[in-house]
Amino acid sequence: MDNAQLIVVDGTDHLAGRLSSNVAKMLLKGNRVIVVNCEKIMISGSKSNIVKNYKAFLEVASILHPEHGPYHPRRPDTMIERMVRGMLPRKKPSGQAALKRLRTHIGVPSQFRSSKKIILDKAKITRSSANYTTMAELSREVGNWQ
Repeated sequence: MDNAQLIVVDGTDHLAGRLSSNVAKMLLKGNRVIVVNCEKIMISGSKSNIVKNYKAFLEVASILHPEHGPYHPRRPDTMIERMVRGMLPRKKPSGQAALKRLRTHIGVPSQFRSSKKIILDKAKITRSSANYTTMAELSREVGNWQ
């Protein structure tokens, strides 16, 4: 893939689902994608509804042996990675290769501070940020992140 390039996406004030679908498309085209500031990505809806739904999702486990999975992400960066994985054909070789090209980070690592970060206009929030819940808030409620 000779047109492969490194794309750094700043997740600040982006909607989680729209960002994930755009990132999945970039990965399938052969690009390496790094998503930074995962804790600032937004989810639309009231905080109580989002937390209630996610806690219900966390209860899904194997009846015979819960250690066998499924494993549920609780940190913002792993949640976004899981969302993108859901939008890739991960059982096909193309989807597996695409997932290996994805990196997600909380904050901005030092090696990406100087690089140009793109903002996806299609995925930006449209209303006041008070109408959304951040991934950091969700992580604090359902996990023990910070």
